[in-house]
Amino acid sequence: MKTIDVVAAVLVVVGALNWGLVGIAKFDLVAFLLGSGSILSSIVYTLVGLAGLFQAIQWKAIQKRWCHPSLVPRTA
Repeated sequence: MKTIDVVAAVLVVVGALNWGLVGIAKFDLVAFLLGSGSILSSIVYTLVGLAGLFQAIQWKAIQKRWCHPSLVPRTA
């Protein structure tokens, strides 16, 4: 499961950097590299979106998987 966490995190970072470039420089790196409107760019955008959704839904579970047991807060 940690492998999926890492892949999702990398995709979220790629998406964030791409949106940053779009916002700052009006430059879409994914479209530049893979072609605007191409099937490959659509796949990348879809994977980035799914990775963001995964990260949002799995937030607490990811923390539990990656935190050392002594750092996880105890519940009463």
